[in-house]
Amino acid sequence: MWGSYCEDVLEKRAPYRQAHLDGITAQKAAGLVITLGPTQDITKLFGIYEAPDEQTVRLAVEGDPYWKNGIWTEYEVKEWIQAF
Repeated sequence: MWGSYCEDVLEKRAPYRQAHLDGITAQKAAGLVITLGPTQDITKLFGIYEAPDEQTVRLAVEGDPYWKNGIWTEYEVKEWIQAF
């Protein structure tokens, strides 16, 4: 999954950060999230999910406080084939 952050993300995410981290931690513990995080310049985010289908990933993303509160402004899910 690739996505984008809003302008002034560091300030705007503050009220939602703990709920976001708690949710991602639970998803990781359940085996849904493999990795998720921002690019170095904090303009984009990247995540790898282990999910049975795209809809599962979309539900996870759209249920996140960052999505619900406009911190993530767009996202795209692409199936990945691990070649190596």
